[in-house]
Amino acid sequence: MKALSNCPTAARRVSPAHTLHHSGKNIAMRSYPRNSPEAAARIVALVLIADGHVCRSEFDALNQLDGAGQLGLEPDGMPLVIQSLCEDLLMGAYAGGSMMACVDDGVMASLMAEVDEPALQRKVLQLAVAAASADRHLADGEAVVIAAARRYWGLGEEAETESRVAADPQAA
Repeated sequence: MKALSNCPTAARRVSPAHTLHHSGKNIAMRSYPRNSPEAAARIVALVLIADGHVCRSEFDALNQLDGAGQLGLEPDGMPLVIQSLCEDLLMGAYAGGSMMACVDDGVMASLMAEVDEPALQRKVLQLAVAAASADRHLADGEAVVIAAARRYWGLGEEAETESRVAADPQAA
């Protein structure tokens, strides 16, 4: 996997880090332009890493749906976004021991706020649900991120039902 600094497309779109506050600590996270492919992909990436283990089946589900393409990323863009997210979270987790330990409601709200276009929100939710359910098990961490997306974006059960159908057309 290439480092983010070796990828001119990603480097061009990344703004300087902005600081998020979590339980009295400051977390420096990359800031992406609002509704950019990277901002959207970061939400999907957060679901992928939420259970502490990214399964091959999750990547396969995203590839089958052309997740990177649907979000406007290059084919190798999703691994780069995941790497960047993990780097940011690890920098904030050095004292807490877990990458996800530093993702509270405030951090989650800041990340969700970078995607405010309704069609893109639905697409992100569809891809996130497809990836999370690819291994036939929705982990608690994955469920938390998906529920947060639905809550922050005001997407109800019908959006999740549409997401499941998109992930598994035989479920319809």
